Amino acid sequence: MRKTIQKLPKSILILFSLLLITMAFSIGFFVGADRQAVYAVPDGEGRVTGTNGSPAGLDDNVDFDDFWEVWEFAKEEFYQQPVSDKDLYYGALEGLVSGLNDPYSVYFPPEEAEAFAASLAGSFEGIGAEIGIKEDKLQIVAPLSGMPAEAAGLLPGDWIVMIDGLETSGMTVEKAVTIIRGEKGTEVVLSISRNGLDTLQDVSIIRDKIVVDSVKWELTDDNIMLISISTFNHDTAELFYEAVQETLTSGAEGIILNLRSNPGGLLASAIDVAGAWVGYDTVVIERMQEDASSYDGLMAPRLAGVPTVVLVNGGSASASEIVAGALQDYGLATTVGTTTFGKGSVQDYRQMPDGSALKITTAAWYTPLGRTINETGIEPDVSVPFTIEEYQAGIDPQLNLAIEIILGTYVPEEDSETEELAETPEEESGTEGAVE
Repeated sequence: MRKTIQKLPKSILILFSLLLITMAFSIGFFVGADRQAVYAVPDGEGRVTGTNGSPAGLDDNVDFDDFWEVWEFAKEEFYQQPVSDKDLYYGALEGLVSGLNDPYSVYFPPEEAEAFAASLAGSFEGIGAEIGIKEDKLQIVAPLSGMPAEAAGLLPGDWIVMIDGLETSGMTVEKAVTIIRGEKGTEVVLSISRNGLDTLQDVSIIRDKIVVDSVKWELTDDNIMLISISTFNHDTAELFYEAVQETLTSGAEGIILNLRSNPGGLLASAIDVAGAWVGYDTVVIERMQEDASSYDGLMAPRLAGVPTVVLVNGGSASASEIVAGALQDYGLATTVGTTTFGKGSVQDYRQMPDGSALKITTAAWYTPLGRTINETGIEPDVSVPFTIEEYQAGIDPQLNLAIEIILGTYVPEEDSETEELAETPEEESGTEGAVE
């Protein structure tokens, strides 16, 4: 028996077709909106390109597609639209390098790279202090002499807890530097913690133009040449040569090389300074992943026969430790003060085509005798503390003792104790004789 197929009315077919078209359009609209969010960027900014593929050598358990999934999710779902591709891109690169868990390996976005380069040139606007990471905390390594940070009372070893009310926990050195620096005449407030303080202390500092003359020298009343190096930068070698020449022509009794609160700087400048004593011998050893190399002095040892004392403290870092360690190893100087900071790693600085930069730790420094510098620092030959009270009173026990060493009037404590012990039996013997 044949069944009769009843046709649907034309009006229903038309309605159904319109419904399908509407659904297709809606799906396309929402997909398009999602795509639009993924590709939208703020006005005037470009987009990230070259997104195909993944880095070679990734572990089999790592799927680089996750990166792009997170990227797209952030682009689509973040409540403030449009999202900057540049911010995500540079943020991702900063996070990548921070995965090394090394406080000295850092990626600089273009603006931060420019500021870092300016600091190496010896001219910038800020407070004039070197900061670093120690025990996972942001610390004042050294306030530079004559700069706003020193005038405000900051001291080596101060912990920076907050910058303008922003907590520094987990903050990189470079991020902190970016916040602290600013236009001349503006204020920044550092909340610090210091041994001996029960509560946080807010230190208000007015930013200024920071121009660092890295070497200063003077002939003291005791006919001793005091050479102070505040940092090792591009002008250090030239200024130091002038100080050396004046030392030799003045007939100075000796040299006090003041490296206290010197945060370091350029390796080449450190080698130039150390070479004045060590000559063409090894100044520092660089140990990389699988091999090692040495850096030797490049000049005749013009100061090798001049009595020398090197002053160091907890703010002496990096290049300062290289110089102090070399002179100590060769017995060319007596080091006086307190243990140095312990920053003995090597960073390779690479400028990228877009103006950003990358600083990566590639090796560690060792003294000529193979002593490690990183994290341990350089122990002085004569340990002399320098209290806050002495500093505020204008008393410098470290410098005073250095002068005694140069003049030959310093008597080590052990020798003093030996003399006292030697005198005691004579006194006892005389007493016994009198009794008899």
